[in-house]
Amino acid sequence: MKKIKRITAALCMAAALLALPACSSSQSSQTPTLDLNTSSQVCIASENLISYVASIPAEDVDSMIESAEQSNNHMLTEAFTSLKNMLPDTGAFVGVESSVADREDNEYVCDIVAQFEERQVDCQVYFDMESGQATSISFAPRYTTGERMERAALNTVIGMGTVFIVLIFISLLIYCFRFINIFENKMKKSEKPAEEASAPAAVPVEEPAEDLTDDRELVAVITAAIAASEGVPADGLVVRSIKRAPASKWKRV
Repeated sequence: MKKIKRITAALCMAAALLALPACSSSQSSQTPTLDLNTSSQVCIASENLISYVASIPAEDVDSMIESAEQSNNHMLTEAFTSLKNMLPDTGAFVGVESSVADREDNEYVCDIVAQFEERQVDCQVYFDMESGQATSISFAPRYTTGERMERAALNTVIGMGTVFIVLIFISLLIYCFRFINIFENKMKKSEKPAEEASAPAAVPVEEPAEDLTDDRELVAVITAAIAASEGVPADGLVVRSIKRAPASKWKRV
């Protein structure tokens, strides 16, 4: 919390340093460049801010972000978040090497080159011309060409790998559809025998017996056979009808 107060005091000091140039510049004509006095004061204020913010130890950055969020200081929250993201690649802060101030629209901007343990970092600080308050602090580490190519290659590999994984998953999903169809066909086949078993059995319809009394030879033979088996004369028998018995009855006999 004390460090937040120190940084807030540095912001107030920077605003005080820039208050007088801001008043004088509002009376002068709008020019894209700064005079030497205003430029030096912007650079001094910016270097102090960068030194205060960048000198925060890595283990304290999270607490500084939390404190800045509690105080609703969005500018410091973004600055400490940017610092946290780059510290693993840059190491601890060493010092400010150079600074150049200029003006963009209604803001002062200072470009600073800061030296960290592992690489240089380009820093930018923006001030409001009317109030002199710092509005933005950003950090951009300088990477070598080899490091940039390595990052680009890694991003390419990750992107292509993700695409191939998704395509393989879609291919496996489409391949599994054939097993779904086979399973559905088996289920349909297993349902058909059950339906056939539950259906009532068809009752056989007996065909009407054929009348064979018109066949005289057959009538004579049957009459003689009955007369012989009964021991009576054939003249005493009268055959009125002869019908063919079903085959099933003969089999039971």
